[in-house]
Amino acid sequence: MGTPSRRGEGALLRLRLAPRAAANAIMGWREDGALGVRVTAPPVEGAANRAVEALLAGALGLPRSAVSVARGERSRDKLVRVTGLPLEEVRARLARAAPHGGGSR
Repeated sequence: MGTPSRRGEGALLRLRLAPRAAANAIMGWREDGALGVRVTAPPVEGAANRAVEALLAGALGLPRSAVSVARGERSRDKLVRVTGLPLEEVRARLARAAPHGGGSR
């Protein structure tokens, strides 16, 4: 799965997480097709997952409940489900939230 996809009612995004970062940030699309995300929360008891969900929901202008980690709860590589927006709009909003327009993709 090299790029984000859409199944059923939600867009699925691959992301690569860097926990315990200096600041929460959406870094943009990496060359491997994953979205780079940094959060200050540690990867302990789901704190980093909750931080990722909140960061993405805020960047997308969606309620927190519209973003959830679907796979990779204990991994830096995650699959995140976003409901309420078409995939193209999710990508556009995340690109605007990232420094320099969203990276290499």
